[in-house]
Amino acid sequence: MSMRMGDRLRVTLFGESHGKCVGALLEGLPAGTEIDNDALLDFINRRKPGRKGLSTRAEIDDCEIMSGVHEGLATGWPILLLTYNSDVRSKDYSFLPDHPRPGHADMVEHIRSEGASDLRGGGSQSARLTFGLVAAGSQARSLLDSVGWSCTAHLSSVGDISAKSLFDLDRKSPLKEGTDMSRLNCRDPESVTKMSNFLDKVRKDLDSIGSTVELLIEGLPIGVGEPWFDGIEPALARGLMAIPGARAIEFSHGFSTSKMRGSENNDAWFLEDGKPILEGSDSGDADGALGGRSTSSAVRVVVHFKPPSSLSREQSTLHLPSGEKKPLKVHGRHDPVLGPRAVPVVEAVAILVISDLGIIGGYLG
Repeated sequence: MSMRMGDRLRVTLFGESHGKCVGALLEGLPAGTEIDNDALLDFINRRKPGRKGLSTRAEIDDCEIMSGVHEGLATGWPILLLTYNSDVRSKDYSFLPDHPRPGHADMVEHIRSEGASDLRGGGSQSARLTFGLVAAGSQARSLLDSVGWSCTAHLSSVGDISAKSLFDLDRKSPLKEGTDMSRLNCRDPESVTKMSNFLDKVRKDLDSIGSTVELLIEGLPIGVGEPWFDGIEPALARGLMAIPGARAIEFSHGFSTSKMRGSENNDAWFLEDGKPILEGSDSGDADGALGGRSTSSAVRVVVHFKPPSSLSREQSTLHLPSGEKKPLKVHGRHDPVLGPRAVPVVEAVAILVISDLGIIGGYLG
């Protein structure tokens, strides 16, 4: 079993949803890298529960840096980042393991561990563990900042309601606190109101809904990436598809590419200020990676998330002691949609992957 991601910059996750703590061990951050407390707080606050219309679990999420930092700088030794779970309601999961929830990993984890797993709140399969990803990613961001690379994500769609592409939106300014844009991590002021109203309806229906998160990686020079399996796309796909609830991923034109002709899909090169550039780079239409290596155009990614599996409405599923299907109503505090809180997780994973590839290629560190 592996809870680790990365080669030169490595992140290992640990903890359980209802255990004592969750966090990450970050290894390979170059000595002298500045520890950015503001970035840490920003990532944690955008991911944490407790916002209107989303999960009401009220975790404090104070991050403790236990090692690897001295006087505000990384020492080059492993950095242990953790937070203590402070708001668990384990009684909400008293039906486990007898009555595994539909859409969750309860059944497969119970059988795999021969009954030894902690299934409360999803255990080690829980999105609670994404705290470690955002904590680690926030500290790797300064590596990208130092060379002008960036990873920006936002809520791209909820159900059939889609936001404008990040290419057409302000993607630099911080989102104003107290607004729907901040609450849902969406940068489109027009679509976010429709999304918010729709989510209210979904909650009243005691249901959940699918969503997507759009990611833009900008500033990379030509050549970042290590084909085959550490190319830009496969490395990102491995990390992003590990986020709980992720079900599909698109690069560039994504799913529509399979319906296009080569003459439509190909991007021609031209010279600009003596440097090779792909046509369509200024509009986001150009491929950000070819052959696993960056082209200097933006890398556009869309991550598709399934509807949250925990519903407030009654469902019928297998009851193990009786061997029969019985009704199950899942209590607890759950999100009606995954996209809003997945936004900083997508950003963090992208930062960690691109930083790792940058170090491998000699661009960073």
